[in-house]
Amino acid sequence: MSNLRNLLLYQINTRVWLTSLSETLGRAATLDDIPDAELDRLAELGFDWVWFLSVWQTGLAGQRVSRANAGWRVEFQETLPDLRDDDIAGSGFAITAYSVPADLGGDAALARLRGRLAKRAMKLMLDFVPNHMALDHPWVEDHPEYFVSGTEELLAREPQNYIRIKRKKDDLILAYGRDPYFSGWPDTLQLDYSNTATQEAMIGELEKIAGQCDGVRCDMAMLALPEVFEQTWGRKPAPFWPRAVQRARERTADFCFMAEVYWDLEWTLQQQGFDFTYDKRLYDRLRESHARPVREHLHAQFDYQIKLARFLENHDEPRASAVFDPRVHRAAAVIVYSIPGLRFFHQGQFEGRKVRISPHLVRGAEEFPDKEIEEFYDQLLAILRKPIMKSREWQQLICHQAWSENETWDSFIAHSWRASGGERMLVAVNYAPHSSQCYVCLPFPEIKNCTVRLEDLLSSACFIRSGDKLLERGLYLDMGAWSYHILILEVTP
Repeated sequence: MSNLRNLLLYQINTRVWLTSLSETLGRAATLDDIPDAELDRLAELGFDWVWFLSVWQTGLAGQRVSRANAGWRVEFQETLPDLRDDDIAGSGFAITAYSVPADLGGDAALARLRGRLAKRAMKLMLDFVPNHMALDHPWVEDHPEYFVSGTEELLAREPQNYIRIKRKKDDLILAYGRDPYFSGWPDTLQLDYSNTATQEAMIGELEKIAGQCDGVRCDMAMLALPEVFEQTWGRKPAPFWPRAVQRARERTADFCFMAEVYWDLEWTLQQQGFDFTYDKRLYDRLRESHARPVREHLHAQFDYQIKLARFLENHDEPRASAVFDPRVHRAAAVIVYSIPGLRFFHQGQFEGRKVRISPHLVRGAEEFPDKEIEEFYDQLLAILRKPIMKSREWQQLICHQAWSENETWDSFIAHSWRASGGERMLVAVNYAPHSSQCYVCLPFPEIKNCTVRLEDLLSSACFIRSGDKLLERGLYLDMGAWSYHILILEVTP
């Protein structure tokens, strides 16, 4: 993509939202029933992308596995104490076809939704699941060679990783989809990337998707890397992603790729054509609640960081309001969304929802919104809409001891932005459960011989300082536990 300027993405759990709309309408809702007013609201909040999770066709085989799996049902019951079988549609990642089912409105409704987003200058992102297909995907009958096969011995030794599939022609033993560290996902079958025909078929699916949306979030994208696939299955395929990305972009020039990726393989996938890669490392460090590892993570090159998808929650992770104390939640959000990268938000995050919804479910728990969190995100999103937050002029700042033997400077995370028009911004967070003090060095030599007014955009605080003193020692900060400033600097000669 040509313009990676700190975009905003909003993830929607499509099937859960449509279930809620159905209850309001008194009939089954489709993609056409998603209100224009809600799309208007997302546009007004500043979103560039909307990711609609789980719009593709899934099958009865996956649904049966989801309903029968005892371990999964325990999780579903925790989400929905009044759980019914109808709430369990099966995983949105056990796909039988990259087409929209009739009960969601079909491909035509998806095209209309994409058009409605485009009128509001927003783009549509959908799922692409490269690693596996559903148990009842048509390829099981027509192209079983696309899947990793097994033997009677493997099935007996690893029943958690293999299944006997009954077909019209004959029975086969095939592998469940999985990663190298866990047992297989029993509602899926593993695609064999060492087979060039499989790769070509998946590129064909991707080319089809590229005509239906503006970008894809690629599920567990690192599993298709040759070294990872070889580690899992003992066979090394040819590289898939460079060809897949190129072919999709031959069809749609600016088609966007976002990778769900772990194990420090973010840079690898960026080099193979991905526009954005998950930043799970930052998320994990924020959950550990220590500033220094977060600061060290932000030392990476800008061109790498701007391609990281920064988040506090998504459909795989627990709700931010469930794992972060409210003060820590707000401090972490200021850090995550004020640094370079794709700013990735999840439906329910703004309301402070605490109950995660599995992708197997089509109904969520009833929850009351947290008014304080809603108000905070309203303020933060207003700041993210400012042109300065789309700038490429970002810099992490150095903090020094406020006085001898005071080590609390190590609790600060601080950085600055500069807009092409000259506007300056300073972000500082005391990411610690105690008050902290420091001097933060400012990268604005032009404030010499000037008076500097610093106005906090998240509070009523305002400070007047001498530019000369700021350049000499830095800005003195004395901040309470988990507190933060987003300061606009106004300079007067």
